[in-house]
Parts: sequence; structure tokens; C-alpha cells
Amino acid sequence: MHRRGFLVAGLATVLSGSRALAQMNMDGMSDMDSMPGMDKSGHAGHDMGAMAQAPAALPEGAALRELPLLANEAGRSGLFRARLTAEPATARFAEGQDTPILAYNGTSPGPLIEAFEGDRVEIAFANRVGEASTIHWHGMPVPADQDGNPMDPVAAGADRIYAFELPEGSAGSYWYHPHPHGRTAEQVYRGLAGAFVVKAKADPIPATYGDTVLVLTDLRLAADGSMPDNTMNDLMNGRVGDHVLVNGQKNPKLAVAMGAKRRLRLYNATNARFLRLAFANAATTVIGSDGGLLEAPVAVEEILLSPAERVELVVAFDRPGVATLTTLDYDRGWMGPGRPADAGLTLLTVDVSDAPAEAMPPLPERLRPIAPLGHPTVSRRLVFTETMAMNATGMEMGFLINGKAFDMGRVDIIAKAGDTELWEIVNQADMDHPFHLHGTQFQVVERERGSKVSKPPYLAWKDTVNVARGETVRFVTCQERPGARMYHCHILEHEQLGMMGIVDVQA
Repeated sequence: MHRRGFLVAGLATVLSGSRALAQMNMDGMSDMDSMPGMDKSGHAGHDMGAMAQAPAALPEGAALRELPLLANEAGRSGLFRARLTAEPATARFAEGQDTPILAYNGTSPGPLIEAFEGDRVEIAFANRVGEASTIHWHGMPVPADQDGNPMDPVAAGADRIYAFELPEGSAGSYWYHPHPHGRTAEQVYRGLAGAFVVKAKADPIPATYGDTVLVLTDLRLAADGSMPDNTMNDLMNGRVGDHVLVNGQKNPKLAVAMGAKRRLRLYNATNARFLRLAFANAATTVIGSDGGLLEAPVAVEEILLSPAERVELVVAFDRPGVATLTTLDYDRGWMGPGRPADAGLTLLTVDVSDAPAEAMPPLPERLRPIAPLGHPTVSRRLVFTETMAMNATGMEMGFLINGKAFDMGRVDIIAKAGDTELWEIVNQADMDHPFHLHGTQFQVVERERGSKVSKPPYLAWKDTVNVARGETVRFVTCQERPGARMYHCHILEHEQLGMMGIVDVQA
């Protein structure tokens, strides 16, 4: 499909209601050069219905703040009981400006939840955002009726309790965010997201490395400090902000001693930004992915985090001076003008002192066993496409799976609990799509692009995987718990424009 045609087709707003396609009125929009906000070179700012504005300046260099811990009210081991309220709040990102946001317990990112394998979790959720919402426990092995999916909304002003057990072997870096039908993207970019760390009872990573959570979000501010609504560019490409924040701060600082090793958990909690990352002046080792530790550490030069992915790192700061976490260029496919300049952003600055750290134990050579899933007995094939079509009132666009837009009343796949399945995700669209499956983790077995087939560099548990344009990704998975589960692109605007389906897992 021609990208210019897709861009023209994208000039509109998403229809509310059950339809998952965006209806486009094409009157007066036959020539891109005549679009408001676009110059002869085809460049435009984020808001193509108004003159582009320079991003607001944000202060940098404050000390990295730890996320507030969600207090456990249970008072006994083995039970984590707490409250989460989603509600309007304000934050001060730019000097002298208060920005209206949505927050969990008054903070964005929301409070860090820490629990242990084997714990029972009971979270009392109060929805005070003024519209339906949910809490989706992204990547976590929870029952279907506790998953916070779009079929199970919490009405505005209502409360509910999410309750589930954390099984042995579930330690990992998970997160939580809303998942209401048609409103997920807006609620997330306005601030509703938080990290949930499930800890192992016996953790092989030395405690002296610490355990630092870094939630990566992005932010777009208008001149008055407010967050602008999504534009047509956002609908097509997914919303990408002007600033990448770490725990709600721009380029915060962390001080360490020379020779220190730090365990860092990185979360891509953005709507649509792909983050190709590298540490300058520090050695980086991957120790875990979405669903917990790898079998063994893997030294890397860089990592790619698509939206919703997580990674656990051990970073060795062996040289005094400044070590920076920076972004590298990544072309994930972009429709029309305004592709963000993602390379060269400094996300975190680490000041490494001349004073040596106390001697630290080495990273173990083996972290935990990961048993490969058995031979699949069922195969699935999902094909991602973009579409536009003319009808009597204008043009409509959508992001489809197997030629269909999401319908909350339709079951797309029927699976059997306990069956090992091979899923083949084929991306025939013009941009990368990160694929997320609810209810379980999976193991990527191979990627194919053109005539080249490649194996993953290591065995890992994943719940989100990037599928590059023109690529096919194959993974094996097994749903253990019955009930309705979602699968979708985790560019949240694409999810809302139809790139989502339902798998009904039967006992």
C-alpha cells in the first residue's frame, strides 16, 4: 500500500463505538501540500491542524528518584494487599507549569509493586478517571477474569478487587496499565502505567548490585503545559512524545563508585516509541527479559525495546567519568512526514567517581534453567496488514489481523488449555508492530525476513515481541488457564484501530 495514500487517508479522528476503523472525510484534502501545518518540504510538527510549536523545555540533571513503593497492608507474609486509585492529578514537568495528568495514587509512573513468588495478591482498584478503565497486569500469569481486559471494564466511579496467586517460577519484570475498549491509548499517555516486580525467593543476582527500576515514558506538552490530544499522525504511527522520561524525569543523574555493578530493569511504557539503547563508557550484560531471568548472562553492545518490552541488565561502571544511556537511530517505518529524530537522546547520566567501590561478587555464569516448550500440536498464522477503502462518506483506514478489525463480540481463535502451540506472526504492513499475547509467556524460536531465517540469540520468556515490517516471527506458547485472552499490537493507537483479537482458551 502506498504510504502517501495512507497518509492522506489518515486525516481524521477515530470513531467512537464498536467500529475499530477510523472514518476519513476526504473533502478538500486531495493535495498534501495544501494541508495545514505542512510546508513544501513535507515537514510537519505533531499537530498537523495547527502551526508546529517547539517542544517545551524540561529541566534535566536532577538525582534519579526511586519510584514510590506501594504499601502492603496485609501485615503477614504470603499476602500482598493494597489499594490503587486511578484519578486526575497534576505534575510539574516544565518550570512554572502544572500539567493535568492521570495517575495511580497521585503519581505517574504509578507506585512500584513488589511481591514474591508464591504470594497471593489482592489489589483494591478505585476508578476515578471519569470513564471506564481497567488494570491489565501485563505479562503476569493471572486468571482470565482478573486480567483487566476490555471485556471486563470497571465503570467510572466504581471499585473492584483484583485477586490472583503468583506461582513459583514467575519472578520477572511485569507492569500494569489500563485496557478499556477504545480508551487505552489516551489513558496510558496521560500517565496511567506502573511497574510490578515479582521477586524470586532465591535470587542468583548478588544483592550488592541493587535492583533499580527505570520506567521509560514519553511526553508531549502544549505551550500551556497541557497534553495535546492525539493527531492523525498519532493514529497512523502511534503517539510519540517530544521528551523521553525516566521515572518521570528528563535525563536524571545517578552517582556510583568506580567498579560498581548495578542491576537495572528497563521498561518501555510508551505508547509507540521504539528505543534502541546503548550505554556509553559502561559494559552491559542482559540477564533477563519480559518473563524473568535468562539461563545465562549475555554481553551486548545495544538493545532494542519496542513498546511494552522489558529487559534486565547488569551494567558495570569500571571507568571513572560519565556513562550515559543514549538512544540510537532505529527505522521502524513511519507513515508520512514528522518522523521523530530518535538518535542521540541522553536518557540517563551516570557519574562514576574516582573512588573505587567495595569489591563486588561476580555475576553467576548460570542464572536459572529454562525448559524449552514441547513439540507444538497446533499451528496459528496471524497476518498484520494496513488497509484503506473508499465508501459513500469518505475514506476509512485500519490496522488488521487476518483481514479483520477487532470485534469485542467475536472470538477469533479457540484454544485448549495445556496445548503447546506454534504461532506465526507475519507482518505485511509498512511499519513494525510489537505483538503482545495475554495470559502467558512464549518462547521465540525463529525470525524470517526475505530469504534469511535466524534464531534468537538466547532462550527467553517473552510476552511481547517486535515483528519488523516484512518479517515473520515464530514462537511456541501454552495457555494454562481457561478464559478469554487478548492478542494485539502494542502500539496502542493501532490496537484501537483494529489490530487486536480474542483467543478463547477452553478447559
